[in-house]
Amino acid sequence: MTGRTGVSHQPSQPEAREFRRSLGLFDSTMVVVGAMIGSGIFLVSADMTRLLGSASWVLVAWGLTALLTLAAALSYGELAAMMPRAGGQYVYLREAFSPIAGFLYGWTLFAVIQTGTVAAVSVGFARYASVLFPFIGEDRYLIPPIHLSEGYAVSLSNAQLLAIAVIALLTWTNTRGIEYGRLIQNVFTSAKTAAVVGLIVIGLVFGASAGTIDANFSRAWAPVNPVAIAPGVDAASLFGLLVALAIAQVGSLFASDAWNNITFTAGEVKNPRRDIPVSLAVGTGIVMTLYLAANVTYFVTLPIDAIKTVPSDRVAAASLEVALPGIGGALLAVGIMISTFGCANGMLLAGARAYYAMARDGLFFRSAGVLNDRRVPAWGLALQGVWTAFLVLPRTFDPASRTYGNLYGSLLDYVVSAALFFYILTIAGVFRLRWTRPGAPRPYRAFGYPLVPALYIVAASGILVVLAIYRASTTWPGFVIVLLGVPVYLMIRRSPVETGTVLTPSETA
Repeated sequence: MTGRTGVSHQPSQPEAREFRRSLGLFDSTMVVVGAMIGSGIFLVSADMTRLLGSASWVLVAWGLTALLTLAAALSYGELAAMMPRAGGQYVYLREAFSPIAGFLYGWTLFAVIQTGTVAAVSVGFARYASVLFPFIGEDRYLIPPIHLSEGYAVSLSNAQLLAIAVIALLTWTNTRGIEYGRLIQNVFTSAKTAAVVGLIVIGLVFGASAGTIDANFSRAWAPVNPVAIAPGVDAASLFGLLVALAIAQVGSLFASDAWNNITFTAGEVKNPRRDIPVSLAVGTGIVMTLYLAANVTYFVTLPIDAIKTVPSDRVAAASLEVALPGIGGALLAVGIMISTFGCANGMLLAGARAYYAMARDGLFFRSAGVLNDRRVPAWGLALQGVWTAFLVLPRTFDPASRTYGNLYGSLLDYVVSAALFFYILTIAGVFRLRWTRPGAPRPYRAFGYPLVPALYIVAASGILVVLAIYRASTTWPGFVIVLLGVPVYLMIRRSPVETGTVLTPSETA
């Protein structure tokens, strides 16, 4: 039955329909790559350069991100092979710790992480569409900003309308079956991977200059005018440099996030015990290699001062414009539109599978746990799409500058640290499950266990501590969002509910 909260409290029972296992290794890898590459790689390096003040240290920061991401992906592979069920990380946290741990992750995923990211990349699609079609703009309003308070408003611009249309279109196509979502994902991921490779090759061949390389790397390890992190703390000192490297991870980790989305779709992978661990390793390896190469391209085509001051942080556009004057910006706009469209599709496809698993446990709307005649969670997709579209509408407002921002941008800033916390907790689950279920089948075991997973936990925890101290205003609100899920969970569980779909040791086989 449905409780007072409108959330399902049905007992676990066999489904009339099951997921169709139709995703092969290539498809799974495309989900990993497609969800990771959005618009971040084209933008975040500018802020990282201002923070670190050195091309070499920016590359080190990206290298650290690559190591962390690969270590996490290789560790998740064990959990994915052990529990090849729809829901992925939600299931891992539930099984390793408790239902509330899984719920708090799923709550944050639906509230902000998945939906806010899709809202962001959809608006990014519209923003770059305005480069080609000027009538699309965030300042061209169908409904002008309506102020709700001094700092918040709602509006509907042409750009916002296009973003909502993208969300609606991709939500609808994914309700038509996994084949539609797979086709869109494969086509657009292949296209955007080619676009990133093109950016790198064009920049290196036509944009690199000896003068720029000398200027950026002649004093490779000496930060030049880094921004202050706190009074007396900047990248010019050893301590400040370590702090700056940790804070810089906000940008690079955000640009590299969503690699875990393939775990949500485990119920539709043909050979999940093999293909998910392999796709995690191969997909993250491909993306991090491209990201490092893209940053090398930026630093051989643009002087550091130009990267620091590039308008709207569009460092990739500036780099391509150097290589192809007059047309570089337009070409990149097309590339980013392809990239963001594919990213939004992959995240919408995957996210609904996590809510499906929650609904089957009685922790989400009942309808989200039902598959339609195409064997996909259509109502979960619809609920996700509606909330994502809503997040496009609210705006932040700065009375001093009279400028508008996007609410989802602030929310995403808040949950970067919360998402990192859940990654740490999930990898800690590898250790806990080795202890609590030593006999459970593990077709794949975490690479370098216990050293590699332990190093990830230590390094990521260190980054989290630095952020809590030096970026408190955008760190602690993220944990508040997570904790708001506690009373919601208690309210749901207060109604009578039978055992959900928690796995027994035999079911993990």
